[in-house]
This record gives sequence, C-alpha cells and structure tokens, in this order.
Amino acid sequence: MRTQESVHEAAQRILRERTGLENIYLEQFSVFGESDRADPQVLRDFLASNNISIPADSWLMQRFISIGYYALVDFSQVTTAVGVFDESCEWYDLEQLPDLVFDHADIIQKALETLRLMLDHKLVVFKLLPETFTMKELQTLHETILGQELRRDNFQRKMLSTGILQRVEKKFTGAANKAPYLYRFGAGL
Repeated sequence: MRTQESVHEAAQRILRERTGLENIYLEQFSVFGESDRADPQVLRDFLASNNISIPADSWLMQRFISIGYYALVDFSQVTTAVGVFDESCEWYDLEQLPDLVFDHADIIQKALETLRLMLDHKLVVFKLLPETFTMKELQTLHETILGQELRRDNFQRKMLSTGILQRVEKKFTGAANKAPYLYRFGAGL
C-alpha cells in the first residue's frame, strides 16, 4: 500500500496492475493476522532464489497482516501480470490449486465461503452476467460458485420468486418451442 492510498484504493490498484481491468466489483471479506501465519525462512529462501537481497531486519521478515478482497471478473478479459514476489500468475480450477505459500489456501477458502454466503444476499454474481441472460446461464454461474449441481426446476422457481428478474424475450437459437427466455435484472439492482 502506498502512503497516500486507502486500503481499498490499494486493492483496486493492485487488481488493475495484475489483471489490466478497471471498474471491477471488489469486496473486502476478512483480515488475516495470526502471529504464526508466515515462515520467515520460506521468504528468505524465495528471495535468495530470485537474487533479491534485503537487510535481516527488513519489514518483510516481520509479522504482517493481510486484508482479503475478492473480485468478480470475466477471466477471458484478463491479461495477467506477474508481480515481483510471484513465481507465476495463472488461473486454476479451485479443485486443482497448486500448493500455496503460508496461509494463502486458507485465504482462498475464506473468500469462497464468503462469496457463497453472499450469493443470495448481496446478489454480487450479477456483475458477471451480460445485460440479458438465460436462466441456464444464471444457474450455471450459481453452480460454479457453489461447487454443486442444482435442480433446474427448484432453481428457476427460487429465482423467479425473488422478483429481481425481468423476462425480456425469447432467445431464438433453434426451434421456437425450445427457445429459452432472456432475463435481465430489475431496475432496483
């Protein structure tokens, strides 16, 4: 974080630098500050392997606190950029994450749990859909976040009962009787 930035501004800047995108939905979800969350030797080894020299009393060797944010992005629009302390910057399926340093796997798990809890309360997933979408697209997004399949009839009934969807028109992509309806979110969202 730069001295003249707020925490949120720093998170937005870092996200912009790492993805090349702006105006992304970004939500703070937790603070991580356990006293034993980092192993200084792991950091020393990493710095040495990258020919980075720092004084023994550097702030990098001190205890640190992280403020966790999650962002909702269309990953096909992202141009990833590796940071100075990163070995790589790549997309991974949540079920196939590589080994992560320190408590970063716990941070990812907490972000996912928070997103799942907020799925119906804050309706943040709507930031990931186009202006108009099919019920199947909405269901697929929910299933991806929840990590489980949902019954189509129950999901559709639940979504329509919320009153937040407006049916627009049919999406004609084949036989007229098979064309799905298109929806958009109501004006209040």
